[in-house]
Amino acid sequence: MGKSAFRGLVGCVLIALVPASLFAADSNAAMLYTKGPAWVNGAHVPRPALAIFSGDLLQTPSNSVADINQPGSTITVLSDSLVQFRGTSLNIEHGAVTVSTSRGVATTAGDVKVAPASNAWTEFNVTDVDGTVHIAARKGDLTISDGKETMTLAQGQETTRDESSDTDSNGKKRKHRDAAGAAPAAGGGILNSPYAVGLGGAAVIGVTTWVLIQSDNPASPSTP
Repeated sequence: MGKSAFRGLVGCVLIALVPASLFAADSNAAMLYTKGPAWVNGAHVPRPALAIFSGDLLQTPSNSVADINQPGSTITVLSDSLVQFRGTSLNIEHGAVTVSTSRGVATTAGDVKVAPASNAWTEFNVTDVDGTVHIAARKGDLTISDGKETMTLAQGQETTRDESSDTDSNGKKRKHRDAAGAAPAAGGGILNSPYAVGLGGAAVIGVTTWVLIQSDNPASPSTP
């Protein structure tokens, strides 16, 4: 087998096997696919595909969108958005997202929580701009809680809610964010994460394979 073919085979095996085993070990991890520039926890995403963990803060500029993919769910983060990935849910700081899920993935913007009304496949949009949350139920019904009441939004309907129900001493709306500032680290040390362990093993395999196939001559015992 030629070197190029062997490289391709090894790469395909690593890409196909490693992510599946990692996601099985850490259900709060997902794959992030970017179309344009993006930042995770303030650091530029260096490539179009990256692992993302619960607690990570994702930002997209005006010329970019990003998809967060998990088994059973896809979250599209639209341009000019700042969101915090929470594994089974998403916090919107500002901007807009489109959620397609059969796993009950919920979205929160201030006091407003939007969740599928059932475990059936559900698609919805949530936009949070200047303290106003706009919600659209594209497929399936939604349950919406704004801190005062809980209602059901039927498929095909749209509604608007204030981001926060709190008021200050002057009667003005008081904004508060669950994910203000730097995103907290995912639970446990990074070296204890199943993802880190898996990636470490993949790196060892990859480096070992690379070293073995770089040599033009087969390895042989050294002469005493």
